[in-house]
Amino acid sequence: MPPKRFLAAALAVAAVAAGTSAATAAPAPTTTNAISSSFADTFADPSIIQGRDGYWYAYATSDPLVANGPFGLMHMARTKDFSSWEYLGTVFNEQTKPSWAAPGSFFWAPDIRYFDGKYVMYFTVTDTLANPGSDFAIGAATAPTPTGPWTVSDGPVVTPKSDGNGGWYNTIDPALLTAADGKRYMYYGGFYGGISVTELTPDGLHAVGEPTQVTIGDRYEGSYVVYRDGYYYLTASSMNCCAGPTTGYSVFAGRSRSPKGPFLDADGVAMTESRVGGTTVITQNGNKWIGPGHHAFMTDAAGQDHIVYHAIDRNAAWLTDPFGINRRPMLIDRIDWIDGWPRTRAGSGPSEGPVPAPVTGSGLGIDASDPAGGLAGASRRPGDALGGPTAAISGAAQTRKSAAPGSLRVEADVRLGSSFTTVLGGHQVFAKVADGKVTVAAGRRTASASLPADFDRAQWNKLIVEVSGSTVSARVNDAGLGDVYAEAKVDVPGLKLAAAPVRWVGSAEVDNLTVRPVATPVRRLAAVPKPGKLLAGDDFSGELGADWSWVRPDAKAVVADGKLSWPLQNADLVGGGNNAGLLFHNTPAGDSWIAETKLHLDTGSGDIRNYQQAGMIAYLNDSDFARLGNVAIWKTRQIEYGRELVARPSDGATSYGVAAIGRSAPTQWMRLAYHKNAAGEHVYRAASSVDGKNWTWGASWVLSAPAKLGLFAHGEFTGANPAPVATFDYLRFYESK
Repeated sequence: MPPKRFLAAALAVAAVAAGTSAATAAPAPTTTNAISSSFADTFADPSIIQGRDGYWYAYATSDPLVANGPFGLMHMARTKDFSSWEYLGTVFNEQTKPSWAAPGSFFWAPDIRYFDGKYVMYFTVTDTLANPGSDFAIGAATAPTPTGPWTVSDGPVVTPKSDGNGGWYNTIDPALLTAADGKRYMYYGGFYGGISVTELTPDGLHAVGEPTQVTIGDRYEGSYVVYRDGYYYLTASSMNCCAGPTTGYSVFAGRSRSPKGPFLDADGVAMTESRVGGTTVITQNGNKWIGPGHHAFMTDAAGQDHIVYHAIDRNAAWLTDPFGINRRPMLIDRIDWIDGWPRTRAGSGPSEGPVPAPVTGSGLGIDASDPAGGLAGASRRPGDALGGPTAAISGAAQTRKSAAPGSLRVEADVRLGSSFTTVLGGHQVFAKVADGKVTVAAGRRTASASLPADFDRAQWNKLIVEVSGSTVSARVNDAGLGDVYAEAKVDVPGLKLAAAPVRWVGSAEVDNLTVRPVATPVRRLAAVPKPGKLLAGDDFSGELGADWSWVRPDAKAVVADGKLSWPLQNADLVGGGNNAGLLFHNTPAGDSWIAETKLHLDTGSGDIRNYQQAGMIAYLNDSDFARLGNVAIWKTRQIEYGRELVARPSDGATSYGVAAIGRSAPTQWMRLAYHKNAAGEHVYRAASSVDGKNWTWGASWVLSAPAKLGLFAHGEFTGANPAPVATFDYLRFYESK
């Protein structure tokens, strides 16, 4: 059946189609989350790639697209401008799905790539015939076009891994990287067993050697790796993807000089440590979107990076009945690289209203899908059925129009001859691919990087040449997805690129050519709450006063020596376990303030102490609260910001989910910042610190009314005698600036 079109064209596109003049052109195109809403209610675990035909293709996991719809065997959609989308059907059908998958197996988390002249899709198989019963594996399929037909590998790329106790580790969520050493690496894994990386054969279809574990278990899944400025960035999702209106999924990052790690966060903490950290890439901000995660990165024609991910509208969280399938549409937002780390909208998190769409197509009058017409000296070739017409350059060619002075990005799919040079700014900048190297030169400064020995110039690859500020770079990679065969970069202080045509010297076949000014980078993080004057609180210098109140008093909690000491209770607050004591302090008047405490709780490291915890709580009742705690979770120690609410009013059934924030330490500082949002809802944003000076701000939870604010100490289920003691130095309330 031919694909069904779903059109939601931006005004700017409509204006151009109608022949509006440049002088009265409509504003730049925008996009509004969720970008999959025109064709699907859920489009989870998305991955994305620009095809040889110029379209951007997105792929999703095997959920029904709409309520009561059939389970698809992974889904495909495409767009040219990120405003109009076209649904293309499923990747597999019952006849073409993997023959080695067990009946009833699901296919999750597609990761799409292009190399060696073919599209390669990796995916999770939830059960194989080898060991029926959820023995997860990684499969692969290849195709000549982004829509298939897909030919499945004869067996798993990464086989199931036994846990030695009759179960199976999470061999799930694949992500491929082609690294600067010319090797292909597969990242995979989840909470049970951690994320690992293994080398693949050059064709990308078989694992070789021994895998290396790069994250601790119980923390990360849904990895994606990109290369930037000499580092490999491992980004991965944490906590629960699918807890309906209490989903706290978020994405975190670590980086390494090696594709095999170790991956360290911005604080220098390895992602394999028990007291695990991770630098926040995206987390929920108090608008309607919660649980942003399981993502991919893409770079637009202006060099702006974007994160494509799924999230949940907390007001429409379920695709089916509560506790069934979660509604996880596809979203997109800008990625800003600030102080060497990827941040979504400078740390602001998911967008809810219109935002600038990714820049597509070319300037200078070039038709990216038929580039020869915009180039003097190039000849038009018919190309192939996939890519369409191409431009052949042999000798010299240049754009018919001059690029404006300043930053510039030139990107194309290329099949390279023996030597190919891009010239920018007249003769100011050269980028050359020849003699097994990529070389850039500006003024008297040059830099080179070697291509892998087996690099195939005859295949289609990406060539990207960019001048941004004083930095000149040239990069060759598979398909523009953050991988790298070679990148050369040089900094030339005072460089100002002159207005001039873009020129090429040498030989190459060129497709999808775009020439654009470079997007203006965002260099500063978004503002976070800051404490002002002290409004109220207690330093525990005497007995608890009238500002304090209890729910289920605990006589073992005592104030002495300027501290509140509270042995962890064998109690909890989640689900039906509403037997934990809670100690509350009156909150200040006003629509915004910050509560802060200093907590000492030594939960050790690396052993199992489920689920010892203590911290702060914003509480409406036993089935409606947000809880910020330093928690022992199996072998990890995490800062967990959890949310419980009634998800099914008919019988009072509750849902509980969590977000992660920062890293854990025996002595921990915590904050909850309160404010009202534009809808008059009550937002509580959490932060943590290991020194009381440098704070990591994280997820926000929204409550329907002003909450009680207080402390808790519970989750001692190990039978420790005596119980560990949580010691609070103070609880203070500050003005929020």
